[in-house]
Amino acid sequence: MSGLQLSGVSVSRGAGPVISDVSLSLEEGKILALVGPNGAGKTSLLESVSRVIPNSAGDILLDGESISKWSRVQRSRAGIAHIEQGRAIFPSLTVRENIMLTARTDAVLQEVLASFPELEKRIDAQAVLLSGGEQQMVVLARAFASKPRFLLIDEMSLGLAPVVFMRILPVIQSIASSGVGVLLVEQFTHLALGIADEAMVVSSGHVSHPQGPAKALEDDAELLRQAYLGG
Repeated sequence: MSGLQLSGVSVSRGAGPVISDVSLSLEEGKILALVGPNGAGKTSLLESVSRVIPNSAGDILLDGESISKWSRVQRSRAGIAHIEQGRAIFPSLTVRENIMLTARTDAVLQEVLASFPELEKRIDAQAVLLSGGEQQMVVLARAFASKPRFLLIDEMSLGLAPVVFMRILPVIQSIASSGVGVLLVEQFTHLALGIADEAMVVSSGHVSHPQGPAKALEDDAELLRQAYLGG
């Protein structure tokens, strides 16, 4: 079986579990939105996939092979990239230098810039001088330059106005259309559902609405409300 799968994954922090028995499947080229209230455990779930923290139960598989015991470096080399919360840029470096940390060659840089035309205009500007939205694009571009198979994106809109974040959404769609599977955790639920192929809701550490078409959730306000409440 190809793709990235989670089977009954649980994650613990400190005294107890923050995520329990979560299963999902992500194909390359698809966007899966993971939505739910703050504190539901979505960040911890992404961290378990990239191995920031280990899963305490269940299994994580890549193309049918268990990777639960793989290190973070092994998972990264296998094509799992993780954009964590916050703008992890190097402010004193230029946009070009930030992207070249993973692009390595000018050919890859040019390929990346074709998907990020806004950054091409600011290529020699220091990252600290960019707007919040532009800085997030640098983070995305650097992750894309690493040639991932699967990209985990955690709250990229943090600190951004919805109108600014809306400029980033087409870039995420473009990354997915290039063949990258995207697992998207996002506070702006309807914006995330609007670009996702599939979605699931996590509430209080459990799946309150199983993986299915994103449009079904987007179009049914009552279903989404009940899912958030765990009903």
